[in-house]
Amino acid sequence: MESPNILAAQNRRCFLQQTACGLGGIALSQLLADTAQTARATPSTTRLPHFKPHAKNVIFIFMSGAPSQYDLYSPKPEMHRLHRQPVPESFLQNLDDALIKGSAQVFASPRTFTKHGECGMDFSDYVPHLATCADELCMVRSMHTNVSNHHPAQLVMNCGVPLFGHPSMGSWVTYGLGSEANDLPGYVVLLSNSGEGVDGGSSLWNNGFLPSEYRGVNFRSNGDPILHLTTPKGISRRTQRSRLDAIRTLNEIRLQDTRDGEIESRIASYELAYRMQAAAPELVDLSDETAKTQELYGINNETTQPFGTNCLLARRMVERGVRFVQLYHSTWDDHSNLNAKLKTNCDMTDLPAAGLIKDLKQRGLLDDTLVIWGGEFGRTPMNEVRRGNSPGKEGRDHHPFAFTMLLAGGGIKGGQVVGETDELGYHPIKDPIHVHDLQATILHCLGMDHEQLTFRHQGRDFRLTDIGGNVVKKLLV
Repeated sequence: MESPNILAAQNRRCFLQQTACGLGGIALSQLLADTAQTARATPSTTRLPHFKPHAKNVIFIFMSGAPSQYDLYSPKPEMHRLHRQPVPESFLQNLDDALIKGSAQVFASPRTFTKHGECGMDFSDYVPHLATCADELCMVRSMHTNVSNHHPAQLVMNCGVPLFGHPSMGSWVTYGLGSEANDLPGYVVLLSNSGEGVDGGSSLWNNGFLPSEYRGVNFRSNGDPILHLTTPKGISRRTQRSRLDAIRTLNEIRLQDTRDGEIESRIASYELAYRMQAAAPELVDLSDETAKTQELYGINNETTQPFGTNCLLARRMVERGVRFVQLYHSTWDDHSNLNAKLKTNCDMTDLPAAGLIKDLKQRGLLDDTLVIWGGEFGRTPMNEVRRGNSPGKEGRDHHPFAFTMLLAGGGIKGGQVVGETDELGYHPIKDPIHVHDLQATILHCLGMDHEQLTFRHQGRDFRLTDIGGNVVKKLLV
């Protein structure tokens, strides 16, 4: 015999479905239909922005692990005067930072800085190729964020909050604008590293509570672009199409019954994968690129080839309408032996990143493509004391209070430095820019108001910038 609780639950269902001409069921169906309707605007559908945009695409070069701004972009003469001296007592007063101890010593960069371009922008000798792009770049020296641990800080930069389960920036952008690429995903992720993975992993390009077709799709730069994308041997194109049609029919029947938007996402993913079987191999085939272009990206050099290939693929993707491309390179987390490790990463990435900017410009794509370079936070003005102070082997700790990022193209005013920090580069003293401000500005370049780009989830309207963010007008043309 069924328990009274089960009978009561069944009676409630019957009441909602059958009384008042089934209005309870109609209301429930409408709620589910609203959810499904959100998913119907797939990434392959282009949608109108809130206002006229400057940029159509984004290439975000994410340097996981946090590059040292002091050794690349931010010369500090006062630090040379205080080199290996204790951090001034006046500076430590009222400073809430567990990383600074009484024994902390100032560590001036051993790098040589020179000015470049008509704008006279400072670059160190480790990034000579990016230095040649000075007049295209906007250098922001006053970035700051909320947290100083890698994974949560990477989540803040990529997803707006230091929590799992929230959509990434690329997911928000493709949700808001769709994509012009019919045969490729709207949001693609490319990984290249020196043997270590990205701290945040796939949580950094996750779709969160947005429909699953907005998740970033990992591409490989050689072999099959996506594993298992190739049609199995012995299966003809016609057989495969018939099989997909049958699966689609079954999914559509289920969708009619449940109005579950994720089923529609699944249908769209199957169809996109089918179209990608022809488009993706052509995308990664670089044989049609000239020798000069491949040299520009360092494709034929063992050191620069992995990251250079991804940079070249990023250009090919935006040419084909991919809305958001994210390049990850790990790791810049140099707690020790900074001088050598930083050079290794710069040798791998400097030439290809500069090549990407130059190639986009010469093809007339830079005006429509926003390029971003940076990590989750910066490094300290003191050397890392917990791992030794051997001269030449010093490192720097995590620093969320002030760091540097580069932007170019897509509505950004190049040839300028925005923001200043104090004599130790510890805090911004002019034009502080929070990560949420950067995100709001990126969306603005794409023609979207960050406060209007929302998704209702669990009774609340969520957005990339959480409850903060202001467009930074100084960055814009």
